[in-house]
Formats: sequence, C-alpha cells, structure tokens
Amino acid sequence: MSSYAITILTLIVIQAIVVCGLNVIVGYAGQISLGHAAFFGIGAYSAALLSTRGGLSFWIALPLVLIISALTGLLLGLPSLRLKHDFLAITTIGINFIVQAIFLYVPFFGGALGISGIPRIQVFGEALKGAHFLYLCLFFLGVVMAICWLFTRVFAGLACFALREEEAAATSMGISPVRFKLLAFMLGTVFAGLGGALYAHYMRFVSADDFSFPLSVSFLAMLVLGGMGSLLGPLVGALILGALPELFRPLAEFRILFYALMLLLMIRFQPGGILGESSLIRKRLFPLFLRRQP
Repeated sequence: MSSYAITILTLIVIQAIVVCGLNVIVGYAGQISLGHAAFFGIGAYSAALLSTRGGLSFWIALPLVLIISALTGLLLGLPSLRLKHDFLAITTIGINFIVQAIFLYVPFFGGALGISGIPRIQVFGEALKGAHFLYLCLFFLGVVMAICWLFTRVFAGLACFALREEEAAATSMGISPVRFKLLAFMLGTVFAGLGGALYAHYMRFVSADDFSFPLSVSFLAMLVLGGMGSLLGPLVGALILGALPELFRPLAEFRILFYALMLLLMIRFQPGGILGESSLIRKRLFPLFLRRQP
C-alpha cells in the first residue's frame, strides 16, 4: 500500500473515532451538536501542549487529554439541560467559533502560527509512522466501538435512548435527564479528544484553521450518511465521505454539488442513513442474514 493511501486511511480512521463520539451525543442521547470540531481541537491542542511544552510522551499525556476532554464536555454540556432543538444547535455552533477564536488569538496557543514540532508516538522506543501509526489508530477505533457497543447494552445507554425518544415519559420513570445527558456529552467529547490527540501526533502540527465550523458539518454529515444511532454508521460515513474527496479530486470544482445531491437523495429516500433504523440494508439484508443462521 502506498504512503498516500496509508495517510488517507489514517485520517479516515481518526475521523471515525471522532464521529463515534458525535454519535453518542446525537444518535444515542438525541442532542443536537454542530460544534464537534471544537472538542476535536481541544484534544489536539491539549496533546500538542503537553508534549511540546510539558515534555510528556503521548502515553503519559493521553489520560490527561481524556480528562480535559471529559471536563470540557461536562462544562459545555450544561447548556443542553436548558436548551433544545434550534437553540441548542445555535449554542454548539457558537462554542465552535469561540474555541477556534481562543486558539487563534490567545498567544499561549500559538496564535495564527499554531503549534509545531509535536513528537511522534513511540512504542518501545520506536517512533510510529506510516502503516504502524495506522494500526495504532485502528486499535483505538476498535476500543471506541467496543465501548459504544457496551454502552448500548447497559442501563446508561438505554436511559439515553429513552430520553431521545420521549424525555417526559423517561423522566416519569425515574431517569434523570441531567445525569445521562451530561454522561453522553462527556463520553462523546472524550472520543473526540482521543481523535484530536492522534491527529496532533500524526500531523505533528496543529492550527486553529484545522478545527473550523465546516469540519463540524463534515462530522455531522458523516454521521447522518452512515446512520445515527447505529454502531457501524460512523465508520461507514467516515469511510465514504473521507474517501470521496480523493476519488473525485479531478472534479474538485463539482465536489460540493455532488455532496449536496447525495445528501438530498439520502434525506429523501434514506433519512435514517445507510445503516439507520429505517434503512434498506437493515430492512432487507439484516433479516436475510439472520434467517440463514443455524
């Protein structure tokens, strides 16, 4: 496999990790988030600062990055307790712009120059790059997807599903919206922080422009395309929307038009996404597969 293909696959896997976090917030808990790139950036900048100025290795800094991401999710998840629908969407958009502005205009974060010289991740004294870094990202993606699978089968995940479907009925049954909405935000931002840390150490440079609002829209588009609330939806959406820009690079002028048409067709014919609850694949192929089981 060429180094170019490895680079594209590595970025797709990192994006899939971040979209898994968005899926917990939007797909599982039913909260609208249009600023997920901010949490991705917080993880990236935290890892960059801890490694370049703190002198910490990736493995020592990673728990701190996840703690910072969780606390950020707790703090910024508080508006979701009082805001709903359009107001929550506007708030998350504002969070994205505020975080990006802090990265850009506060000298501590490198300003417009960003942060460079981020060291590579080392395992047993060997710096990871190329295919070895891709394998590390795949390992973390597997861990994230395992946590998501487990989350959907424990009480916390079922409580989030109940709040997503009918909050008033779930509350009447003793489910606390405060507790489980904040839990969903914290878990989602932790996954975004993990993706950001991997991105920072892979690119070895971060700047405020890397975490702009259009990136948040891309993450949401990946989730909608793959299927909100499904385990494999983030992976499918990240794979498709991560690979298409490279496949259609000769037609870059028409790429946005193609995306718009594809999303319109999905909304019209498959509003649940490729692997969503009402998708053709789940209705036709999954039952067919189950009937063949012994």
